[in-house]
Amino acid sequence: MFKKSTFFGTLAGLGFLLGAISGPIAAEMPAGHFTSKTSQFQRIEQPLSNKIVVTIGGLGLIGLELWWFLLSKPKSQKAVASNGGIQEVTVTVDGGYEPSRIVVQTGQPVRLNFFRKDPSSCLEQVLIPDFHIAADLRLNEVTSVEFTPQKAGNYVFTCGMNMFRGAIEVQATSTNKEKVYAQTLTYSNRLGD
Repeated sequence: MFKKSTFFGTLAGLGFLLGAISGPIAAEMPAGHFTSKTSQFQRIEQPLSNKIVVTIGGLGLIGLELWWFLLSKPKSQKAVASNGGIQEVTVTVDGGYEPSRIVVQTGQPVRLNFFRKDPSSCLEQVLIPDFHIAADLRLNEVTSVEFTPQKAGNYVFTCGMNMFRGAIEVQATSTNKEKVYAQTLTYSNRLGD
């Protein structure tokens, strides 16, 4: 799996490489292509191989960006309930959060175990504003955060600088769904009377 830092480092390296290659190629162009007129733009002829390389490289980068932003889906993990009834998930903090989407049930305690591998200062803290949680994460240690979600919905957790994000999807338990369905039936029966 690609890390974001690896992806952007590779992208920057490819940009520098193309810039370094294009400099000597432009320097080898014959001097006859340049004129003393500065009032108009002049067409500079490039070899066909340069045009092909730049076009293929550009299309490849466009395809990679489309995949990265539109087609890649965040990794999701459903919390596993232990013997004590606590839903538990371990989240690795290394250039972001893995998994970045966690699925839990309402009405049951949740324990998120954050294992921080990344030494960057941005990931020193995790914030879950909807549950009023702010926890400091020590490097190469597991920090547990516990809360009990009462309402279904999507809740965001972020780093201290709000650069890296994750989501907690809280789903209604089957007993809660049955209660809501029963209340809806009771209400609709009252309207029918």
